[in-house]
Amino acid sequence: MSNNHHKTKKHKAIKRRRLTLKQQRSILGYLFISPFIIGFLLLFLTPLIQSFIYSMNNLTVTSTGYELDYIKWENYNQVLRVNPDFVPALLSTVTQLVSKVPVVLIFSLFAASLLNAKFKGRAFARSVFFLPVILTSGIILAMESSDLLVSSAQLIAEDNMQSSSGQLMQFLQFRRLLYSMNIPPAIINFLVLAVDQIYEIVIASGVQILIFLAALQSIPIALYEASTMDGATAWENFWKITFPMISPLIIVNAVYSIIDTFTHPDNEMMSMIQTTIFSQSNFGTGSAMAWIYLATVAVMLIIMSVVLVKSLARYQY
Repeated sequence: MSNNHHKTKKHKAIKRRRLTLKQQRSILGYLFISPFIIGFLLLFLTPLIQSFIYSMNNLTVTSTGYELDYIKWENYNQVLRVNPDFVPALLSTVTQLVSKVPVVLIFSLFAASLLNAKFKGRAFARSVFFLPVILTSGIILAMESSDLLVSSAQLIAEDNMQSSSGQLMQFLQFRRLLYSMNIPPAIINFLVLAVDQIYEIVIASGVQILIFLAALQSIPIALYEASTMDGATAWENFWKITFPMISPLIIVNAVYSIIDTFTHPDNEMMSMIQTTIFSQSNFGTGSAMAWIYLATVAVMLIIMSVVLVKSLARYQY
């Protein structure tokens, strides 16, 4: 009797120690993000706190270091109410984000769907779509902005002035064609802006294409086979199977695209903050700009996430 009691007690102890599937996934998720958490605490938390302190003070560099003069919210007031360039640049960046991110997501999903099909040279095509990510990183990006390349680009632009004017006429004809089709002006402006930024869209879509491609390849083929046998068309398969299965990755790509757009080196706000801090040595004002910009990024991420979660909820299983 005591032996059976001991086995029952041991079995209950083992059962209590056994984690549920949700707990196992939570632990696995924390393991995946642990490098970021450790890196943030060790490398970024202290500079982040110092940046906020600088934004609340007037920093003066001295021979022995620097001195802080506490001025409360004066730097923020200077940036938002006195500086004539900050607010227009911030609005321009937000407008660019709103127009660019949806196009990047649509293009990435379209390109991933094409690359997921079976054809000869598929591996080469995938590398070509990811090549812009490599070309816009590190030293390559610095070379693009060097004086040599800038001067070469200016010479090419001068030589091709006539062809550019011809392209401008074609661009106006494209807008006129859309108006003749009675398309709403908001959609026309969106399409025209997307065509005008096609180079930037391709450059910014490499990582998103890979994420969508991985999601597409994780969908079981048996689902498509069963759906096709029931008479579903390719269009129905996309909206009933493909889109619901990859919808969580749309939110991931949207968050990545927003952060990538806001932190890109060519971003007007990033250039303004860097110039204010490093060229003008105005650390307090530059830090205030950075914190306002960070708050804007956070608000845009929250709005985009809420909108996407509510919009995609009906498509998820």
